[in-house]
Amino acid sequence: MRKTKYIFITGGVSSSLGKGITASSLGKLLQARGFKVSLQKLDPYVNVNSGMLNPYEQGECFVTEDGYEADLDLGHYERFLDSPTNRNSNVTTGRIYQTVIQKERKGDYLGKTVQVVPHITEEIKRCVKQAGSPDCDFVITEVGGTVGDIESHPFVESIRQLKWELPDECLCIHLTYVPYLAASKELKTKPMQHSVKVLLESGIQPDILILRTEHKLPKELKRKVALFCNVMESSVIEALDLPTSYEAPIRLHEEGLDSAVLKRFGIEASHEPDLTAWSAFLQRMKRATEVVRIGLVGKYVESPEAYRSIVEALVHAATYHDCRLELSLYQADQMEEGNVARKLEELDAVLVAPGFGQRGENGKIVAAKYARLRNLPFLGIGLGMQCAVVEFARDVVGFFEAESKEMNPQTEYPIFDLMVEEKSNLGTDGTMRLGAYDCQLKEGSLAHRMYGVDLVRERHRHRYEFNNKYKADFEKAGMVFSGINPQSGLVEMVELPHLKWFVGTQFHPEFKSTVLHPHPLFMGFIEAALKNRQEKK
Repeated sequence: MRKTKYIFITGGVSSSLGKGITASSLGKLLQARGFKVSLQKLDPYVNVNSGMLNPYEQGECFVTEDGYEADLDLGHYERFLDSPTNRNSNVTTGRIYQTVIQKERKGDYLGKTVQVVPHITEEIKRCVKQAGSPDCDFVITEVGGTVGDIESHPFVESIRQLKWELPDECLCIHLTYVPYLAASKELKTKPMQHSVKVLLESGIQPDILILRTEHKLPKELKRKVALFCNVMESSVIEALDLPTSYEAPIRLHEEGLDSAVLKRFGIEASHEPDLTAWSAFLQRMKRATEVVRIGLVGKYVESPEAYRSIVEALVHAATYHDCRLELSLYQADQMEEGNVARKLEELDAVLVAPGFGQRGENGKIVAAKYARLRNLPFLGIGLGMQCAVVEFARDVVGFFEAESKEMNPQTEYPIFDLMVEEKSNLGTDGTMRLGAYDCQLKEGSLAHRMYGVDLVRERHRHRYEFNNKYKADFEKAGMVFSGINPQSGLVEMVELPHLKWFVGTQFHPEFKSTVLHPHPLFMGFIEAALKNRQEKK
């Protein structure tokens, strides 16, 4: 049986160069050659996980099937590889130190002085090895930040140790930046050379260099980089800026990245990567001429990464409907009765995004009301669904003071509440429902038609649930509860069947949309938007 190979991707010169996309692309290429691949992110921040991070800090909090609140790069991993990640796929400095301290408190270290080396580094190495199953061919581990960051030192030292301990099973890819100086019209490699020097000072010789650039690199420059950085010229890979990140696997394969990795490990691949379906997706994306106009109303729209999975799910669905997504973002706390028509009237559909807290709640309610009254296709996710239900309670059911207890603990009509007793049936830890749970779909409902099955599993991240004591009132007023958790009876989905397309989900369908398998709800949402567009012509 072949031993698992470990590939580490570090970054230099600047953050946000695309280590996550690079890791995902390499994983896709190796997977397309028939290998089993696992992807992992090491995050240097001291937070235990992404659950308490403001989206302005690190972007969206991605939730895995097993309920781990993770870095958004795990979303890239899943969208590219079409396979779920788990809690072993994301490790933070905080989690490492928490584990080591817990072991020390239990006496696992037999009273020895606990130090960064060996105790912290050993825990990091354990987590890296744990990321791969026994039959995994490659574990690709992305290291957040850039080399030289003080918080990254324990991770880099752990990689050095693993390369020393397993010289034939470890490989280091360094992603760095080659800037272009417009004044002199020159590409400059010195910043890249300095980042490699920092890596060398840490005891790690990179095996492959990936050079991020806005301009094509001449062969002479690649040869110079290879000479100064002690790598083979064939292992200097160009990574040009691309119109879409989904082109990255194709371009990196053309540059020979996967071939260089296999050659370094002495592995003979039985065939070239099969990217037929992937290329077909890209061709559909390029051919699309019709536009679908979607409005996203959210609390964090100033941050481009706060709703990354939602945006990508919309792109997937639009592509498979042979159209281009034209997405307009609206700050929820600036949405009011007086301006909602001006903002949303030209749209084909509106999506109200998830979130926590009171800021922007009224704007989301206003947007949901506008969509309902104008019969505009609507998708509400998480708090977006809750705002649509609260609006319906006030304007249709007649509960004029209806609210979620999250927003008003003294409300007379707590439409959403902490349903602790029901959640206990699910074995949920504390008040948060995290990870994948069953959803039984109501036969004959829109949801049932879109999914085409009776039972699905979707991922959650919320505390407050629909209060079932009001269920009969809502049903009498015309709302259909089309998705229910069969173990607890908690509401998962709502819809208004008398409208064109009006759906709310307590769960987060965006986390399960991938390039090769777009999510059924987003497919239905885009289809409804296109139909609405045609009807308005």
